[in-house]
Amino acid sequence: MILLFKKQYSSALQKACVASAVCALLLLDQGQVLAASQEDIQAVKTTVIGQEDLPPKSIAVLRALDKITARITELQVPTGDEGVSFGNLLIKSPQCRSNPPEETPESFVLLTIDELKKNGQSERIFSGWMLASSPALNPLEHPVYDVWAINCRTVSGAGSE
Repeated sequence: MILLFKKQYSSALQKACVASAVCALLLLDQGQVLAASQEDIQAVKTTVIGQEDLPPKSIAVLRALDKITARITELQVPTGDEGVSFGNLLIKSPQCRSNPPEETPESFVLLTIDELKKNGQSERIFSGWMLASSPALNPLEHPVYDVWAINCRTVSGAGSE
């Protein structure tokens, strides 16, 4: 999957995803990779693009159900490496996308959900895309918890839109 950040950088800057969990930001100069490590990615983002040119930060809005207590909680998970806990689950959302207003409303949330065990280790129990309009298409199958996507929100510098 190839994502372009800005039209003026489209020939030079591409984000290439090899697998759902492995992405590398590439700055291409006549076919040579100039930036591939995480440090280089951050340097490219701040010097070539500039922080003001980065796409706005997204927040995945999810609902979680504890089947034991019948407690429903709305979770706001920032995209990236930051996770949110619900019970003994650690929920992360690397990506969250919504259709533009002129298209059919739909939100797509990429989730990784880890279950924290008593011995301190974690086990990946879900990794994949959830669609807000069709939660049964790719559900979390867990005996105690249900998690489903509601929508994506964009956060500007001053607050949420």
